[in-house]
Amino acid sequence: MYCPTCREPRGEGDRFCAQCGTPLLPDDEGAGQATGPLAVAVEETLEVQTGSRPVGPALAVLATGGRWGELYALAGERVTVGRSPASDVFLDDVTVSRHHAELLRDGDRVVLRDLGSLNGTYVNRRRIDVDEALTDGDELQIGKFRLVFVA
Repeated sequence: MYCPTCREPRGEGDRFCAQCGTPLLPDDEGAGQATGPLAVAVEETLEVQTGSRPVGPALAVLATGGRWGELYALAGERVTVGRSPASDVFLDDVTVSRHHAELLRDGDRVVLRDLGSLNGTYVNRRRIDVDEALTDGDELQIGKFRLVFVA
């Protein structure tokens, strides 16, 4: 099996290409279909306990092996996301750019901005090219990482 975009070999269960970050459909789902809302399996549903919930907005890792359920409080006016160890949200994988994206406070809302990343930044499976205001439950994809925004 190969990535339809870059033709790199891919693993059987891969949902995204490790080389270029392209979302991959299982072989039986057919290519070229428009995507709709993501149906998250029950075992992948993230429940944030009220007592452990940070004050203010946060990002929670929805799926990625051992990092599932990690919660990052979005404190301050600007939160950086990337592969650089200096990032506020450090995502250590080659599918993530060193300075991939940032989250900015704009009054009461949080805005996501892609910083010219190679593989792009996605909100609800749609690649963003301009700043995107986030709402509670929005799913972000940064490289191979799936995260959910908690308002």
